[in-house]
Amino acid sequence: MKKRTDIRQWFEQYLHTLRVKPGKKVNLRKDFATDYDHKALTKEEGEALLKEGLAHVAQMQDKLYAQDKYSVLIVLQAMDAAGKDGAVKHVLTGLNPSGVKVTSFKTPSKEELDHDYLWRHYKALPARGEIGIFNRSHYENVLVTRVHPEYLLNENLPGMDTVKDVPADLWQQRFEQINNFEKHLAENGTIILKFFLHISKEEQRQRLLRRLNKKSHNWKFSPADLDERGYWEDYQKYYEEAINNTSKPHAPWYAIPADDKKAARYLVAKTIYDELLKYDIREPEVDDEVIENINLYKRKLSTEEPG
Repeated sequence: MKKRTDIRQWFEQYLHTLRVKPGKKVNLRKDFATDYDHKALTKEEGEALLKEGLAHVAQMQDKLYAQDKYSVLIVLQAMDAAGKDGAVKHVLTGLNPSGVKVTSFKTPSKEELDHDYLWRHYKALPARGEIGIFNRSHYENVLVTRVHPEYLLNENLPGMDTVKDVPADLWQQRFEQINNFEKHLAENGTIILKFFLHISKEEQRQRLLRRLNKKSHNWKFSPADLDERGYWEDYQKYYEEAINNTSKPHAPWYAIPADDKKAARYLVAKTIYDELLKYDIREPEVDDEVIENINLYKRKLSTEEPG
């Protein structure tokens, strides 16, 4: 691959434009593109950059695990076919699986519905030293349930027997609850990074078609994907509102252009690494006794008879 330091520098600058600044109201369509505008990136260059970014994340994971002070929560949200599963798969490449916990949240079970909507997410949080990935997350409770308010009735909340009973301020209440949840986590050592994989409606159409046209990918297609596609504008509106209300200094949102899968994966990996660099994550200090006697230990091992 030819040397292309200009691409690396361009991506470095581009990353800063993807963070949703707390307190600033953004318009997803106007403020964030679904594809990056640097078309000179070849397939080989994209793969090389992704490999480099993942290697950096892996190095940081070793320190995170050894230090056992912080945990990392990575939230992935997107429309269908935007590449969440692929992002999870590639971010995990090269990481120590014993220090990574991935949870894909599906339709809540009866047990989960018998608790508050955050309960199942508390249960899946990463421990100190771990990286946790939420493939879909607690944000489904201000997205899917907003597009389909009838789903709220499954929660059996007091005073909410029909859709007409859903109070107008419920969503603002949930934004506040989510903010409090994430602030509590951050104050107790969890580093939170939230990614919205921003795909265009046309790119989604093409990917759904590929799932139907390629026999080996048929299993990825669900008729429900087409049903939800009919609510595209509603989802865009509610994603925008959720992101505007919950991008905080301790739990920022990143709007990642997702029409190009490789670029999106690199941007996610690079953002994770850059954000972790802001924290005091390092290997534990070596015990003074070990430092003082390190040469002695070396000699003992070097002169030991092979057994």
